[in-house]
Amino acid sequence: MTSEGARKESDGTNRSGPERNPGRRSGLNGDVDPDVEPIDPASITLAMLEQRPGPILQALQRDQPVVFVPALDAWLVTGREEAVEAMRDADRFTVDDPRFSTAVVLGPSMLSLDGDEHGRHRGAFAPHFRPMAVRDGFDDWLDRRAAELVARFAGDGEAELRTALAGPLAVDTIARFLGLEGVGSADVLGWYRHLADAIVGVSVGEPVSTEARRAVAQIQDRVDEALADRGHPSLIRRIADGGALHADELGPSVAVLMFGAIETSEGMTANVLWHLLSRPALLDRVRLDRSLLPAVVEESLRLEPAAAVVDRYTTGRVQLGGVTIPAGDLVTISLAGANLDPATFEHPTRFDIDRPNLRQHVTFVQGPHGCLGLHLARAETIAAVHAVLDACPDVAFDRERSSDPSGLIFRKPASLVATWAT
Repeated sequence: MTSEGARKESDGTNRSGPERNPGRRSGLNGDVDPDVEPIDPASITLAMLEQRPGPILQALQRDQPVVFVPALDAWLVTGREEAVEAMRDADRFTVDDPRFSTAVVLGPSMLSLDGDEHGRHRGAFAPHFRPMAVRDGFDDWLDRRAAELVARFAGDGEAELRTALAGPLAVDTIARFLGLEGVGSADVLGWYRHLADAIVGVSVGEPVSTEARRAVAQIQDRVDEALADRGHPSLIRRIADGGALHADELGPSVAVLMFGAIETSEGMTANVLWHLLSRPALLDRVRLDRSLLPAVVEESLRLEPAAAVVDRYTTGRVQLGGVTIPAGDLVTISLAGANLDPATFEHPTRFDIDRPNLRQHVTFVQGPHGCLGLHLARAETIAAVHAVLDACPDVAFDRERSSDPSGLIFRKPASLVATWAT
C-alpha cells in the first residue's frame, strides 16, 4: 500500500504466487463456497477492495492465501493461519520501517516500533487499558454519556447515528481517558479527520498533507500545555511523571491513541449498529434479550473490522504460506480476510451470533501489536447500542438513506440513518 520500494524483477522471486489450487483451503465440513470465482490478482483494483472486498478475499484465501497484488504494491495475506503467523513474528515482519504510513504522518510511537522500544512505549500506557481500569473508570460514565448524546436527538424521530452518536462518543471517551476534556470536540474531530485522510493517502503514495502536519503540531501543543501544568490531572501528566517516556515522545503517543481510538471505535460502533438495525429479526431478539448484545458486537467485529488491514515489512527473505517474500517488501495482512477463513469459521459469510467461537476473530490484531484499547472499545459500543434501544425502543433502519460499510483500510458506513416514533 505504498509506491515506495519498487519491485525488482531481477531478484528471482515469482510474484504471481503459487499455482492456483482450487479447494486448497476447505471449510469445517470440507466445503468450499461454490459461488466464489477464482480471481487474477493483477485484475484487482483499489476500488474493488474499498467497496465489496469479501468475494475477492475469499477467492484469494482459497487459492492463494499469500499473493502479490499489484494494485497494493504489496503481498496480501488473507489466510488466518498465515495472518496470525505474520502478526506474532515481529522479528521477520516488522512495523519499524520508514515507509510505515502511520509513522510517516504521526511520528514514531508504539504503533511503529518493535522490540524493547515498542515495549517501553506500550508499557507506559498498558496498565490504564486493563479490564478493571476500564470498568472502574468508564462503565458508568459511558452509560451516562451515551444516554446524554442520544437524548439530544431522541425527540427528532430520526438521526444519522455515525456522526450523531458513534463519532462524538469516541471523541469524548478518548479525551476523558487522556485527561484532555478541555479540548473542544470539534478540534479533536478535525485533527482526526485530517490524520485519517493523511494515513490513507500516504498508504497509496501521496505526500503528508499540510492539514495533517498542522494537526500533529496542535496535538503536541496540547500535550506541552498539560506537561507545563504540574497540577494537571491528565494521564499524560502521570506518564510523564513516571519517567517511562520523554516529553517529546508523548506527542506522537497521544496522537496515535487519539487517532486509533476515534477511528476504530467510531467505526466499530457504527458497524455494529449497521449490522443490528439492518437485520430486523436479530434486532427483535436483542430487544427481548439484551444479554445477546456482546455476541452481536463480536460477530460484527468479525465480519466488518473497522480496521480491515495492518501492514508489516519483511526484515529478510521469508517464507509465508508456501511463498517466498523478498527482504524489505510490504506485507499487508487482511484482518477482514482472515476473519472469513472457513477453516476456523463455519459458513464464514453468515452473520451468526450463535457460533461457538465468536472471539476467534483477529480484528484486534494478535502478537506484540494487539490492540490496547479492546476492552474500552467493546464497552463503548455496548453503551451506545443500549442508549439507542433505551431511548428509541422502536428504532428502525432507513436503508434508502444509509450506505454499506466501505473503505480500503478503515471501514464504516458513510451514512447510518435510523428512524423511530416520537
